[in-house]
Amino acid sequence: MQEVVLVIHLILTISLVVLVLIQRSSGGGLGMGGSGQGGMMAGRGSATLLTRITTYLAVGFFVTSLGLAVIAKQQTADSSIFDVEDKAIEQTEPGIVPAEDKPEPVIPDSE
Repeated sequence: MQEVVLVIHLILTISLVVLVLIQRSSGGGLGMGGSGQGGMMAGRGSATLLTRITTYLAVGFFVTSLGLAVIAKQQTADSSIFDVEDKAIEQTEPGIVPAEDKPEPVIPDSE
């Protein structure tokens, strides 16, 4: 499920970037020039087809982003890193080898 939503998310992302780049600048942003007509004072009906498609893609982008966050949260366990119980390693005194790790003594031939 996560892979499907991720693929849709990537397609929406690429499409959104392309659509924003091909749109004509309406001017007025950050003091940059543009066409002298329209801009902030343009009527509400001036939304072109590209603007509407961009809006729908942006909404889809946010929905898939939230969906991926929810899926990721469901896949993680409800535990903390502090809840991990490690087995305690018993320390021995230096120089003392446990009985099961001691090598058998070698007896040299006296012949």
